[in-house]
Amino acid sequence: KAMIEEVRNSASEEEAAINSLFSRMQEQLSERKKTLLKAVQSQHEEKEKAFKEQLAHLASLLPTLQVHLVTCSAFLSSANKAEFLDLGYQLMERLQRIVKLPHRLRPAQTSKINSEYRAEFARCLEPLLMLSPRRSMVGSAGGGGSTALPGGQCSKTLMVPSCPPPSDKMSTGPMVKKPTMHRYISTKVLLAEGRETPFAEHCRNYENTYRMLQTEIQGLKDQVQELHRDLTKHHSLIKSEIMSEILQKSLQMDVQIAAHYSAVEMMRSVFEEVWEETYQRVANEQEIYEAQLHDLLQLRQENSCLSNITKQIAPYVRSIAKVKERLEPRISSRAVPRQFSCCRQNSFSLGSLQAKLSGRSLNVQ
Repeated sequence: KAMIEEVRNSASEEEAAINSLFSRMQEQLSERKKTLLKAVQSQHEEKEKAFKEQLAHLASLLPTLQVHLVTCSAFLSSANKAEFLDLGYQLMERLQRIVKLPHRLRPAQTSKINSEYRAEFARCLEPLLMLSPRRSMVGSAGGGGSTALPGGQCSKTLMVPSCPPPSDKMSTGPMVKKPTMHRYISTKVLLAEGRETPFAEHCRNYENTYRMLQTEIQGLKDQVQELHRDLTKHHSLIKSEIMSEILQKSLQMDVQIAAHYSAVEMMRSVFEEVWEETYQRVANEQEIYEAQLHDLLQLRQENSCLSNITKQIAPYVRSIAKVKERLEPRISSRAVPRQFSCCRQNSFSLGSLQAKLSGRSLNVQ
């Protein structure tokens, strides 16, 4: 009888524990669902705004392109050989100037919205289900950086296998191989919770600065890719001053990234005190923080790659510039006799035509 009563009590206690745990899991999942939906809505608004701005910018280019296309069509249909030789190069230079303008033709980010909801739901259930903490995963991850920027906000990546990583203190320390998009989603979820903590304020400031640095690096990518494309595919001359501008901008970006990295690194001791007090709540913040340092390393490594590429193609651009400087006087000297001969041929044909017409008029009389 005692054991039967004990079994009944144990069953009732187990049922109560199951119901209590289930209700707490429902509460946690409901709260995390709200934050995930807020993060998705925030991503949707941000991406839609960026795409609309780029669409408006591209639409503003259409009138200019249409005017130049109409001008080209009219010129080709009405110009003779002499006019084409005289004005054709100027028209092509005008079109090349339009192409060389710094217009962003490709989107700077993808249209994919990813909230990592499975990982977030699992993360919010860790304290209730007493799963193994992720401290070992955060502390034991190596500091080796990959050679390509993870897929996320940056859509275009310049792959160069021979680019060395930075050799100063930025390449040391624990590092988490967390993709940029995962760090971005985790930050959105953290800020959507509405907690006014020092780390949340740090994340807001970090996102603004990182977005600015990423935009600058993307601009350097576009310039180097255009330089490399024109040199290898079109074999056209590019101003040699562009290389010095890219290298100078790359050095400035290196200084800015290093300064921002140092500023983020100085916050480590402040955040570690909070992490030691309540690690379970701040485990996600640690991962975001380490991923921020990792992303800065990736930006600096890409900046180093861009500098190396520019230095490698610099001799070829200079040699092409010297060849064109030698050929320009010859081309201009040849163009004048050709134009003169065309004019003589045209005048001769007009004179013969007038003579024939005058002869026919005499015969008719």
